[in-house]
Amino acid sequence: MGNSGIVHQYFKKETGGAKLFVKLNPVQFQGVELIVHPNGELETTEREFDEGIYEDLEADGFREVSGMEFHLYFSGLAK
Repeated sequence: MGNSGIVHQYFKKETGGAKLFVKLNPVQFQGVELIVHPNGELETTEREFDEGIYEDLEADGFREVSGMEFHLYFSGLAK
């Protein structure tokens, strides 16, 4: 089963000048972690999550956001 038809969820946290994003496939609990460092450097990591991801994100201070900002950084259009 591919990702077609799946609406991903996006979460964001800012800390120490860095922006941290999580793109989450809520069906397969897979996703991408994107870190935008203060100097503009991007770091991406593919992740596997479990059902506790929502509680973990909330406890770590992430908030749910639109996917637009994630995609602007991920594509290199924002710095």
